[in-house]
Formats: sequence, C-alpha cells, structure tokens
Amino acid sequence: MRTSIFALVASLAAASAQVYQGFNYGSVFTNGAPITEQDYEREFNTAKQLQGTSGRFTSARLFTTIQAGTPNAPTEAIQAAKVTQTKLLLGIFLSSTDEAFNNELTALRSAITQFGQDLVDLVIGISVGSEDLYRISPTGIENKSNPGEGPDAVVRRINAVKQALSTTILRSKPVGHVDTWTAYVNSSNAAVIDAVDFVGVDAYPYFQTTQANSIENGESLFFEAYNATVAVSGGKPVWITETGWPVSGPNSGQAVANLANAETYWDEVGCRVFGQVNTFWYTLRDSFPNAPSPSFGVVGSTLSNTPLYDLTCPGDSSSSSASAGSSTSSSVAISSGAPGASTTPAQRGTSATPSVPSQDTPSQGAGSSGSSPVSSPVQNTVAPSVKTIMTYTTVTTCPVTYTEGSETKTSLTTSAVAVTSTHGTTLATVATSVSAYAALSTAESCPTNLNGNFEFPHLIVPVDKNQPDKAFGTSFNGRISPTISSFFNFDLPTSLAGKTCSLVFLFPKRDQLQTANYTLSGTGGITIDRLKSPSDSATTYNNQPEFNVTVNSIPDLQPGNSYVIGSGGCFAGDRSGYKLSATGSLDLDYFQDFNPSPIGLYITSC
Repeated sequence: MRTSIFALVASLAAASAQVYQGFNYGSVFTNGAPITEQDYEREFNTAKQLQGTSGRFTSARLFTTIQAGTPNAPTEAIQAAKVTQTKLLLGIFLSSTDEAFNNELTALRSAITQFGQDLVDLVIGISVGSEDLYRISPTGIENKSNPGEGPDAVVRRINAVKQALSTTILRSKPVGHVDTWTAYVNSSNAAVIDAVDFVGVDAYPYFQTTQANSIENGESLFFEAYNATVAVSGGKPVWITETGWPVSGPNSGQAVANLANAETYWDEVGCRVFGQVNTFWYTLRDSFPNAPSPSFGVVGSTLSNTPLYDLTCPGDSSSSSASAGSSTSSSVAISSGAPGASTTPAQRGTSATPSVPSQDTPSQGAGSSGSSPVSSPVQNTVAPSVKTIMTYTTVTTCPVTYTEGSETKTSLTTSAVAVTSTHGTTLATVATSVSAYAALSTAESCPTNLNGNFEFPHLIVPVDKNQPDKAFGTSFNGRISPTISSFFNFDLPTSLAGKTCSLVFLFPKRDQLQTANYTLSGTGGITIDRLKSPSDSATTYNNQPEFNVTVNSIPDLQPGNSYVIGSGGCFAGDRSGYKLSATGSLDLDYFQDFNPSPIGLYITSC
C-alpha cells in the first residue's frame, strides 16, 4: 500500500509555529579533532549560501551541548550560531553514564548563564537523546550500534531535563526525543512519546535492507515511515531530524549510493517537506578530512557554496516557498510525490564525486534506521513530467456515487455536467442525463478504499468567516461547519501520468475507527471545490485562493459511507488545492487518518 506523504497534514501547534530547515552537525571531524567556533561559523554560513536553496538552511541540529575536548563546557556552536543568526535544536546525548548525562546538564546551564536572552532567541527546542531506543532493539544490536537506553531510562532523563529548565529562561522551549520510526511504532516505547513535547524521527530508506529499497522506492518508504510515526504521535508535532541518501558508499540491499540517487531523493523527499515541517537533513558535510562510507554530505571535504548535486527544488516557487521561519505546521501528514514537475538528475547534471560519514556518537548522526516496515509500499517510478487532463463534474443539484455496505449506489439527480481541464476551461459539455454522470462517476473511478495506491493531503488548513483575517495554520483535522471551511493540498507525483485518479471522501462509523475520531452534529452535506491555486499555512478567509470549479457535492453526509467525488486523468506533477464547505447545519470535525478505518479526503489512483 502506498502511504501518503507526510501523514503531512500538519499537526498544528495551537499557536502558529515557525518552520525550520537545516542540517545535522557533529562535534568532531572524522579524524576526532574538535569542531571549533570558527569551523561552525564556516559551516553555518556555507549552509545559508548553498546554491539552489535560496538561503533557506538557517537552522542546525546538534547531537550534544558539550564542546568536544572539554568535560562540560558549552558547545562553541552556540557562539557561532549567535554570530551567524542560526537557529539551534540543542542535543543532550544519552546512552552513556549518569556522569556524562550530568555533564550535558552542566553545559546547558552554563550556556544559559553565558548567553542569556540570546540563547532564548536561538534555541527552537532541546532533544534529549538520539536513537537510544533503536540501539537496544534487535536491529540496533545486530548492527552493533552504541549502547542504548530503554524507554524508562529515556523518560527519566527527559523529565530531568524538563525539571532542570523549569526555573530558567528556556522553560518554554519544547523538549523532545529523536529516534528511528521503527522505535516509535513499537508500542513498548509509548511512554517516551507521552513524555515529550515533540517527536523527532530519523528515517533512511537506504538502510531498510529488508525491503525493496531502491531509489525508486525511496520516496514511498520515507513517507510510510513518517506517516507511521505521525499515526502514533498522539497529535504531537513530528519533526524530521535525520534523513538523506548517500552520495558514495556500498550498496545497501537494493539501494545504490551515488550522486544521481542522492539528488533524486532530495527532489522527491526533501523538496516535499522543506518549508512544511521542521527538517534537518543529513547532512551538509561529513567527509573532512576523510570521507566515511557511506557518505551523505551535500558538499565535499572542502566547504563550498557549490553542492555536489543540484539542490534546486522542482517548481521551487511553490514547493519551497515557505522559507525557514515562515508560519506553518510543525508536523504534517504527507502523501508521496514530487510537488511539481520533476526533473531527473540526468537532465540537470551533477558535479564531482562526493564524500562524508555518519557515526552513532554524540559527534555525528546515526543513519542507521533500517528495519522492517509497517506495510509494503507500492513502487513509484519517476515518470516524465506530463500535464494530464482530469475530468471533473460540475453539477447543479449534485448527484454523488457512494458505497453503502457492499452495495454501490448513486444519488440520482438530473443536471448539467462539465468536463474541465487542469485550468478549469470547459472542454466539453456532457449530456445532462443522469446516466452520463453515473458512467463518469462509477465506471471510470478508482476504489473508494486505500488498499491500493493513494495520496494523503499534504496540507490541511481551516478558515473561519467569523474570524476572516485569522490564519489558523496547518492542522491534522478537517473542520467543516456553517462558518468554517477546510482547504486541502495534494501533491501528485509525475509517476501518475496516464493513470486515473479519483477524489474520494471516506466517512466510516465511529466504531470502525481505531486511531481517529470525529464529532458530527447538524444535518447537511459537503461541497467540494477545486481552487485555481493551492492554499498555504497563511491562508485566511479573506485571502483564500480563488475558486476554479465545483467538483461535486455530497448532499447528505452519513457515517458508514465512502463517496466518490470525481474521477479522471491524474494531475500528475501538480499541487492541487480543494476546499470543503458545509451545507445546511452540518458541523464536522474529524482527524484525517489512513489507519483502519480510513477517514477523510484522499486521491486514489489506478
């Protein structure tokens, strides 16, 4: 089954949050020499000036708060961040002795004293631990990872950090934990999720050797991992703390480490998440002075603003328009696929051979999150960029096809049906008979379930006409009422070119839900409009995207039904925006979730 990209329907922090984008930074070079303030400054400035990134990499994730070569002095990365105005996700390294942990706390307290308000302005969060749960898992032990920690020990130290910060100027900063997605979906580690303010997830399809993990499946494997983490996060923000594809190194299962594949992974994963969810890529440079194997750095052993491969995101103006610091969600529900027309690495050209490693120590990133998945994704091969035409029905009195039990039914009402292109221009007018509409809605539609390929909305944003200038930001929930509408963005991969897509709304009964819920009151239905442009986290009632065409409506929304809204050729390579509005007195608030039984708006393909 193909999972959506980010169960990237962002998990809205109630207050609008900034989105940060950066790299991971260790504390020593590959020869063990400490990284100094000047070294950090050079690396932070290089990240900001990387060609093709429009200066968006303005944040840094650290694995430890201790300066290498000292017992407990604050990392010199903080002073470098102050000079370069780089935001910091501070790290507290675990998986060691109590003395080492106490040294981390000492370094943190010293940093608070030394930098005061400057530190408050720089720090976006504190991560307690990195892949500690993974290291004590069977896979971690098999891979000879460093000593790990069990969930009780991790929770105890998370609480110790929170207690240490409770009387300081950092008391309002979120405290989280970083681990592999496989650790989070293990229910025995649930107490760690309960203890944190945010969940940091590491996911590397390259290491998932128990699966078909070639680059063609990299996108699907990553978003399956992310969405699985979101599904167990309890609504807490899920930050992407490590992911990437190596530029050199050995084959890992079906995964091949080279520049072309690293660029493809950047395009298909990075460009989907940058500006949408807090993301720390692995990594800027890991090859100085010696290249590890595998090596993940986007620059070589010598710092340069020219990366080893093209970092320009396809459709950059739309896919990465939210710069670091823009207001949007901290975690998102995502459906795999590139945000815009994809350009292959072969078309764009790459530069010289690369370098850089990852060690599972406080000084370097993990890059070791391989293990079996929750479900097996469908391979998504990147196809040429093709703008295909999708047919929609514009219906005056809105018939709709739906499933009731095992029986497919159609609400029969005679009305005009128009077929529109991707830009909403009328290509033809189909006969006004009900039979013409029924043929379009049923015979050519894809399944109204998620057993095959499907797309999860990339973004959900509510607006309220009673608060017309308020931007609520992204949300995990769809909210539809007489005053509130919700906007949905879907990013359809180019691999859907030539296929049929169906926009479906799944609405099971409450007793069919396992991980989601909803509230429903009033009577009425839902109108579904396609927009001329997608929404974003700053969308309000007053600045909402312009209406293009009404796709269809559900006259009488009832639990236990699956509705086909419209079907036709997929908008391959497009970011499509839809608006759901209530009719009558309907008031629905639901958690969008693809777990059994799925609920919400999806696009299925066949």
